Amino acid sequence: MNDMQAWTAFFLLLTFGIYITIAWRSRVKETKEFYVASRGVPTIANGAAVAADWMSAASFIGMAGMLAFLGSDGSVYLMGWTGGYVLLAMLLAPYLRKWGKFTVPEFVGDRYNDTVRWVAAVAAIVISFTYVVGQMTGGGVVFARFLGLSSQWAVVVAAAVIFFYAVLGGMKGITYTQVAQYVVLITAYLIPAVAVAQQMTNIPIPQISYGTILAELDALRLEFGLDRFTEAFAGRDGGQLDVFLVVASLMLGTAGLPHVIIRFYTTKTVRGARYSAFWALFFISLLYLTAPAVGAFTKLNLLRDAQGSTAEGLPDWIAPWADAGYVTLNSDGVIQTISNSPASGADLIISNDILVLASPEIGGLPAPIIGLMAAGGMAAALSTAAGLLLVISSATSHDIYFRMISKERASEKKQMLVGRVAMVGAVVVAIFGGLNPPAFVAQVVAFAFGLAASTFFPILILGIFWKKANATGAAAGMLTGLLFTGGYMLYTLEVFGLSANEHIFGISPEGIGAIGAVVNLVVTAVVSSLTRPPSPEVQEMVESIRYPSATVDTDAEKADA
Repeated sequence: MNDMQAWTAFFLLLTFGIYITIAWRSRVKETKEFYVASRGVPTIANGAAVAADWMSAASFIGMAGMLAFLGSDGSVYLMGWTGGYVLLAMLLAPYLRKWGKFTVPEFVGDRYNDTVRWVAAVAAIVISFTYVVGQMTGGGVVFARFLGLSSQWAVVVAAAVIFFYAVLGGMKGITYTQVAQYVVLITAYLIPAVAVAQQMTNIPIPQISYGTILAELDALRLEFGLDRFTEAFAGRDGGQLDVFLVVASLMLGTAGLPHVIIRFYTTKTVRGARYSAFWALFFISLLYLTAPAVGAFTKLNLLRDAQGSTAEGLPDWIAPWADAGYVTLNSDGVIQTISNSPASGADLIISNDILVLASPEIGGLPAPIIGLMAAGGMAAALSTAAGLLLVISSATSHDIYFRMISKERASEKKQMLVGRVAMVGAVVVAIFGGLNPPAFVAQVVAFAFGLAASTFFPILILGIFWKKANATGAAAGMLTGLLFTGGYMLYTLEVFGLSANEHIFGISPEGIGAIGAVVNLVVTAVVSSLTRPPSPEVQEMVESIRYPSATVDTDAEKADA
């Protein structure tokens, strides 16, 4: 074991020990603690937990890598994922918290009917499975490179750790574990970024200093047959239209993702739900404002190392990543072309998913920082995967088993058992998906956002703000949106043995969710208008959720804010 592997093992064991200790001390016996942490999480802690839940392997590992290769077009992920939180804070979080239910399908079932609850529960499971595949892939990258495990065992080990503390602590354990994971991942992200910025520009503020190297980066990218880093709309076949649709899909998907929305059920008050969204945005911005700098610095270092080099003259960090299967060399001569696509046939092919994790090595930083970066990558993958597994568990045990199969007769002990069994099944399926991912980490996660945008967001908005939206319309809209978006993704992606087809009008599978959301909205509105409206009781309930009560805030609400 070399120094890098020893430091990586040290930081991973240390952080895993912290996570498992928190989960053990937060273990629960009641469903209210398991699903919503007894609605007693302080606002700032919930904001940090939301940020960790949100900043998955896609944000930590994948986003800067996408920016490195896509250039300014990669900012669609920054704009979409951040802008979605504004929609969530303004349009959904406080109203759903006021409703006071455990899960999104439970809100949908109460607002519409049990048929729509079924559809929502199935959609939540499908979306969460899609999302968790990206986390398993990210965990596999860390273990395969830094500990020398095979990709198969790397995914299995990551899944085992996630399963342990998710099953043990439920939402309460996951919440406080995610607070610790946020501290780990943001520290691991910022320290190398600051060190590389100081090394390359003598200005230790990466968010500002990377602007000084963009002219050189643009020139080197052109030399290697790539578009300029600063050129808009150059990295997407659909151009400006696709950029707009991807941003819209990510925004609507953010607001509709079940594992994000469920976090706002854990606050003490409705007011706390709004403030949690503010704190989450603040904590998220620390990483998101740094990601473009990490992408630019890493890509410039990479191109400098490759300029005029042969395969034998490439830096030492290339070989271990090539052994792990994330770098491919197709030329013995001078490296003239670099790409992230295996189909490009470029002289040097590098996966997006390694650039952030490799950035300390590329920048020549010492082994302890490399180990810390690996621990941060695992914290990002673990925190989000745990929240996703809880959504799958709650949709299965609470919405399907308790509400619809046992007709609310199951004991809390039986519900907890069903929830944990559902997690076991989810982990097994997630391992398979992590071993056979359909795309890069950030892209896989973007697919989940498209599915959320086309299923949940329209019916949640209409369910809150339009009294006449009914069950028939909601069911028709959700199914149409899910099938339309999922069908297009299957049509354009190489998955399940199917060959990929060309994008229609240049619209990528990451952007189709925005159109799916419009389809869902139109179908729900039209069908609801043509069928019987909801009962007066439901309409009155919708009125009550939209308007604040006449009473002033309680002392608890004021303290929580």
